[in-house]
Amino acid sequence: LPQSLLPLLRHVSMFTTRNLCCLHHRLLACSFAILPGPRCVSTAVIQHVQDLSGPEQRLLSRLYEGLIGGQRASLAESITLVETQHPRKKELAQVLLQRVLAYRREKEKSNGGRPLAFRVGLSGPPGAGKSSFIEVVGKMLTGRGHKLSVLTVDPSSCTTGGSLMGDKTRMTELSRDMNAFIRPSPTSGTLGGVTRTTNEAIVLCEGAGYDIVLVETVGVGQSEFAVADMVDMFVLLIPPAGGDELQVKGIIERADLVVVTKSDGDLVVPARRIQAEYTSALKLLRRQSKSWNPRVVRASSYTSEGIPEVWAKMESYRDTILSSGELQARRRAQQKVWMWSLIQESVLSHFQMHPAVREALPALEERVTRGAISPGLAADLLLKTFTTS
Repeated sequence: LPQSLLPLLRHVSMFTTRNLCCLHHRLLACSFAILPGPRCVSTAVIQHVQDLSGPEQRLLSRLYEGLIGGQRASLAESITLVETQHPRKKELAQVLLQRVLAYRREKEKSNGGRPLAFRVGLSGPPGAGKSSFIEVVGKMLTGRGHKLSVLTVDPSSCTTGGSLMGDKTRMTELSRDMNAFIRPSPTSGTLGGVTRTTNEAIVLCEGAGYDIVLVETVGVGQSEFAVADMVDMFVLLIPPAGGDELQVKGIIERADLVVVTKSDGDLVVPARRIQAEYTSALKLLRRQSKSWNPRVVRASSYTSEGIPEVWAKMESYRDTILSSGELQARRRAQQKVWMWSLIQESVLSHFQMHPAVREALPALEERVTRGAISPGLAADLLLKTFTTS
């Protein structure tokens, strides 16, 4: 660990449970113990489970064996485990993830270092036809022998906390395909359009043998920048005649491929115009990749026209950045982003639960609402209370 992180982690550790501290030590030891070879992986697994109870060990063994065996029920239960907010279950989820990561490393090594799965992020404004596009592309891919996992992130209801849009119910054909797995998850108030556990869910899907993982975000906004940090390719879906095209001008900078949807019937002419406009716009933007120029294509989920060409462009992108080494470098950078996002979330959680902060918070909130002090000063006082107590 970097020396600069030790004071922060030491300070945070005072407010964690004894079991969580023990778990962190075991996971840290495991990170050094996992070396190439089945025997070392077995040693790491023993280090993981040595302090777990019998029922917990049996649960993790059942989930792990079912997961790597490709059982959809085990995958769904594993994702539920990593999504939980229960402290002890969060610890168990981390143990399971370590075992799956060790398994994935061994599989990648036997695959010549090539990633096991292709991760694609999909987003676009409301009404772009994202669910219809995923269903048509998904059926085509499963028909070609691929195993497809779709992680959809829905806006959350302020009343119940559940998903508002229910994307799975709009992919009726794909949801019945045994080679496809669809998992909708509510954002539950998480900013960025993706859940805090989307990265973990991707790891679990790859461990279960799915070679293509699609991540659909809530919509246009901060979500695109969040999902772009966890996938290999970011695809932006744009409807023709959708109104103000400037709403996506910032997001197009992160796009590796732009797809103009609904290019059929009376919308073919507007779709061609939008395609030409975005093709010209992309020429003026700085390239994200040294080996790939973003493309703009048209497709119709209704007639399936252009769908094979879209997938051909995705495959071309994957092969290009894989041969250049950019894919491996991109995933290494994403791991660092993932780590820091979890650190920020954990520190914020400990700050909110700190006894001194909880004691001072009501009075400061009341003074802020009265206008007696500024929100910035109140925040500084709370941070000083947290760091000095």
